[in-house]
Amino acid sequence: MLGFAFKAATEAQSDDVKRVTGIGGIFFKSKDPKKMREWYKDHLGLNTNEYGAVFEWYQGADQSKKGFSQWSPFNEKTKYFQPSEKDFMINYRVENIEKLVDQLKKENVTIVDKIETYDYGKFVHIMDLEGNKIELWEPNDIEYEKLGQSMGSKTTK
Repeated sequence: MLGFAFKAATEAQSDDVKRVTGIGGIFFKSKDPKKMREWYKDHLGLNTNEYGAVFEWYQGADQSKKGFSQWSPFNEKTKYFQPSEKDFMINYRVENIEKLVDQLKKENVTIVDKIETYDYGKFVHIMDLEGNKIELWEPNDIEYEKLGQSMGSKTTK
């Protein structure tokens, strides 16, 4: 079982759009897990299997490059997750967010807003087939680390 998951996660994608590149680990309830796995495979390029998907987390061939994942509790009354009515939102790391958004539009995926650019990366929000708002992030890890350092933040290692 585990070997198959690792094999599925490392197989090459069939298109030229680099889609999701990383995630820390999210588990959530779904009305129809099979359809959800298919939706994520078709629209975000995840290599799925009967158990879900597995990501191999590393920053490319240069292991000195840091990568970051954010975990943030929000106030229960936040409107940031709207138009989703769900109690969570997943942030996926991606490459070339403009090209990905163009491809998702062709696939009739709902794009919630326009790409916003900050020193530490670019962001856009989409909706999946069950109304979950998803945040896509093309990170600039060097600037993200500088921002954390300027705030006196320490990373969990």
